[in-house]
Parts: sequence; structure tokens; C-alpha cells
Amino acid sequence: MMRIKWGILSTANIAIDAVIPAIKRSSNGGVHAIASSSGKARRTAEYLQIPKFFENYQEMLEDPEIDAVYIPLPNNMHYEWTIKAAKAKKHILCEKPAALSASQMEEMISTCKKNNVLFMEAFMYRFHEQHKKVKELVDDNVIGDIKIIRSSFSFNLLNKSDDIRLNPSLGGGSIYDVGCYCINSIRYILEKEPTHVTARGVLSSNGVDTSATMIMEFPNNVLATIDCSFEGTLRNEYEIVGTKGSISVPHAFRPDLNGHIGSVIVKNEYKSTEYLVSTDQYLAEVEHFSDCILNQISPSYTEENTLANMRVIDAVYQSLRKKELITL
Repeated sequence: MMRIKWGILSTANIAIDAVIPAIKRSSNGGVHAIASSSGKARRTAEYLQIPKFFENYQEMLEDPEIDAVYIPLPNNMHYEWTIKAAKAKKHILCEKPAALSASQMEEMISTCKKNNVLFMEAFMYRFHEQHKKVKELVDDNVIGDIKIIRSSFSFNLLNKSDDIRLNPSLGGGSIYDVGCYCINSIRYILEKEPTHVTARGVLSSNGVDTSATMIMEFPNNVLATIDCSFEGTLRNEYEIVGTKGSISVPHAFRPDLNGHIGSVIVKNEYKSTEYLVSTDQYLAEVEHFSDCILNQISPSYTEENTLANMRVIDAVYQSLRKKELITL
């Protein structure tokens, strides 16, 4: 069986802790090389038993043996290195948010298409089977017509003042980092785009949003509320409220912190039913993308969907700055 040769464009923690191990567990891919601009490539390659290393990102892109790259660089570098990777004819799995604006994303998509390479934003949560269960329950009308959705993602980062997610020049902010999951999950469930967005937030002294709340209006009078934060306890959940019942997903985005086990809880008045669903979401993500490359098919999570998500994020930040309702 053919296997995709992956290059890892950074020694970021998410790569070391989650994605590289997932690629190594995968049936259709392997880690061929890793690159770093901070002198960590050799040590990391030796530690993780990766065959090749580069102390320069561009040199790794020039390696003809590499089929695909994973980009977990700081947010402000996603645009630049996606463009460069596409021009080097490498397929690209890029960490979220894929870009810092919809205009950046449009150019990234155009460059990938011109160079005939696949692109996918690394929303690993979408590959956990618990969300398919949610969609089945919604499609089966178990909770009736959807009226309200709320989604939350928070964790405490304030004791790590040097974290790149608190640096505005690197694309930091709770909306870019975790609010994007909430926005994405609501769009995934409804299969519709918001018509209006209102956002408010708490800004640090350097202008980074450390907490934010959003209200979104969707077609058919559906309302969505979102909160995301670097200042709260760990929460990663969403709830769908319908005319006949509700669905709660308490480990929506990081079930890997719960032994890969997701939970879907359905409540109909006084009756409650829980479905436990187990998926290695990082493994499912990388195997899916490798399979798409090998079979020359588009990923299930398309770049057009990423662009639509980015347009909503743009509107959220616009509302945050202007403190007004934004129409999409």
C-alpha cells in the first residue's frame, strides 16, 4: 500500500504531542522530515525518530520526496507558508485558523488550485464520530426544529504571559484560537451561514481578545450564542435546543482529553439518553487527508468551507472593533 510522506513545518507542541504521533499511527502515511527555524529540528528528529530534518523551512519544501506538509506555525505565518508550500507542489494540512482574513484565504485557495495541490484546515474535531451521531439525531427530528444553539470553548492561559496566543503580532486571540471551533461547529450543524453577527470582548493591554461572546442570527429565526476565553476553566461543548428536546455534547472539541470518548446527551422533557462514541480524531483526520491525496479526491472539509468560516470570523472581529451589529 502506498503511503504519504509527510513533512512537518515546525516543532510546535501540537505537532509533537498530537499530529506526529497520529501520522505514525496511520495506515497510509509516515513522517519523513521535520523543519525548524529555532535550531530544534535535529533534536526533535532524533527524539521522535524522524528520518530527515531541516533547520530551514524552505529547504524542507524543496525536498522532492515529501508529498504533504503539516503547518502548525503561529497564525500569522499560515498564509505565507501555505502559499510557499503550494508553489513547491506540496499538499497542505494547515492548523486553524487557516488564515487571519478571508482575503488571505481566497489567495491561498487560488494558489493551491493553480498548483494542483489539496488544502485542508486542521479542524480535527470534525472527524470525531460523535458529531455524525448529532447530525443523525437532528436529521431524524429527535429534538424537533432547532431554535437555539450555544457553543463554548475556554481554558486558562493567563499564567503563561509569553504564550504566542497572547501576542497580537502573531495572530493571537481567543476568537482565532478557540472561538473558531464554536463558529465552525454551529455552521456544521445548521448547514447554513449567519445573516447577522454581534460580538463583545475583553481585550488585554496589548489588544488581544482574552474573552469574547457572540450572538449570531441564522435563517429560519435560529439564534446562536458563543463564548470563548483564555481566562476560564476548561470547557469545550455545545448544546442544540429544539422544539421537542435538546442535544448536549460536553467534550465537543477535545475528546482526546477524555480518552477519545465523546458523549452525546439527548433530553426530551424528563427523559435523558446518553450515547458514548469513541474516535481517535487526530488519526482520523490525517488518514482522511492522506487518503484524499492517494486517491486524488477532495477532502470532506473543503477549502470553500474554510473560507466561509473565515468570513464569519472577519465579521466577528469587525463587530468587536465597532461594537455594532454586522450584516453578512
